[in-house]
Amino acid sequence: MSDRFVRSALLIVGATGGIGSALTRRLAKSGAQLALAARTPETLESLARESGGIPIRMDATQPGEVDAAIARALAEYGRLDGVAHCVGSLLLKPAHSTTNEEWNQTLLANLSSAFYVLRAAARVMQRTGGSIVLISSAAASTGLANHEAIAAAKGGIAAMSISAAATYASRNIRVNCVAPGLVRTPLTARLTQSEMSLKASQAMHPLGRIGDPEDVAAAIAFLLDPANNWITGQVLGVDGGLAALKVSAGRPASANG
Repeated sequence: MSDRFVRSALLIVGATGGIGSALTRRLAKSGAQLALAARTPETLESLARESGGIPIRMDATQPGEVDAAIARALAEYGRLDGVAHCVGSLLLKPAHSTTNEEWNQTLLANLSSAFYVLRAAARVMQRTGGSIVLISSAAASTGLANHEAIAAAKGGIAAMSISAAATYASRNIRVNCVAPGLVRTPLTARLTQSEMSLKASQAMHPLGRIGDPEDVAAAIAFLLDPANNWITGQVLGVDGGLAALKVSAGRPASANG
């Protein structure tokens, strides 16, 4: 990360989640000024003390609370250079078994919350520029069974980030997106704690493992970094090759091709 992070004021939404907390700790080491937003007050206060950031209790599915969090970060630091949206949910069900409530909640927790953060951040960055990073999923571009609702929500986030990048480029606001594969977080514990499920998931990723939160945090930090200010409108796969590669099982690479 560049030295310019020391002068950056950054807001992490969903800071107490697996990826959000890894990102917080990474950015804290860079000397960035951090505002940390999340719903869980005890965990949030602890993380804020550890990282030196200011805690903001906020529900990202409530647009008024998102606006207030952005305003608080701006008031605290006098500027806002970057925002990362690390909020989401996971629903693995076929469409015919998904209820209306599950569908609506999946869109709200993922797509709508990302839109609220994007909108609020863009409003305050139009004079100074900045970087906004959203999180999609490899499921948005790869056909994975039982992912209909979450793939729709995450696909919307990827499409929205590209459109917003075009909208705000003239204001020097960069909008990018990372698209992880399966990452070991509390949200995915049901999948990663089962040995059978974990082995199946590892086999799906060409690099032979699932992700760690730090893998995704590193990519988000890269996109937030002012040193990388000629990058916008990108959906960066951080997925062990899941979305882009097809590797035949049982056929290791040969030095002779």
